Amino acid sequence: MKKSILFVINPISGGKSKINFPALVNQHLDNRKFIPSYIYTKNVGHASTIATENTMMDIIVAVGGDGTINEVASVLESSHQCMGIIPYGSGNGLARSIGLPLSIAKAISRLNHLRVFQMDTGVLNNRKFFNIAGTGFDAHISQKFAQHPGRGLNGYIQSAFREISTYHPQNYTLYIDGIKYQRNAFMISIANSSQYGNNAHISPFASLEDGLLDICIIRPFPLYMLPFIGLRMFNRTAHCSKFVEIIKGRNIIINREKADLVHVDGEPLLMNAELEIFIKPLSLKVLS
Repeated sequence: MKKSILFVINPISGGKSKINFPALVNQHLDNRKFIPSYIYTKNVGHASTIATENTMMDIIVAVGGDGTINEVASVLESSHQCMGIIPYGSGNGLARSIGLPLSIAKAISRLNHLRVFQMDTGVLNNRKFFNIAGTGFDAHISQKFAQHPGRGLNGYIQSAFREISTYHPQNYTLYIDGIKYQRNAFMISIANSSQYGNNAHISPFASLEDGLLDICIIRPFPLYMLPFIGLRMFNRTAHCSKFVEIIKGRNIIINREKADLVHVDGEPLLMNAELEIFIKPLSLKVLS
């Protein structure tokens, strides 16, 4: 019996046109297995609405970046439905972590295998995340990056270099599975997967299926060290830096100095000073 498959398409993600996407699906999706349909998103939040309104579909595929994926996955998590991903974003962090092809044609063809991967879901103050969430400098940059006309890795790097000299570290009190830690930190990332995107690995040994989150604490560092820390991310040795501390946990509380920005899969949000974070093991089904 053929499976119904809905492609939820973000027309502006990654700055790439999606006009010919249905034609690519017709070329590479096995029509003996699937009945495809398509809906293009109109604004932020629309992908979640589409997923909520299509619970009868067997598979819902997010066609976009980590933001679009988050919207769809937040609805499908803990449901009977399976999710697919076609990586059309700037960094494609989650798609890379799952091991999906970045070629659109190959990613569509991969759906034909119907191979299901079950992965964990992170929750931060009732907002779900599937890749990485965080507070501190990376949340600050997420907001600046969202306002920047140039997306992609270059846009992110430009935003980081513009902002880093004026950003001030904060004091944090963390409780990780009941153990108290007090840290002065440049930023704290909560990693479900290992990387932000573009193969920048903040926590090289983070796993999507281990039932744990990696709490990555970046201590204040001299400005001249920024390129070296960045290089460590790209060669998967961030954990070896004396400025990086990684602690694994299931239930985390972070007390900050004040209400401030966080990011959830790259989306900047203003939240209260206290952050409550936990993991929902193997709660999302993804075609891999």
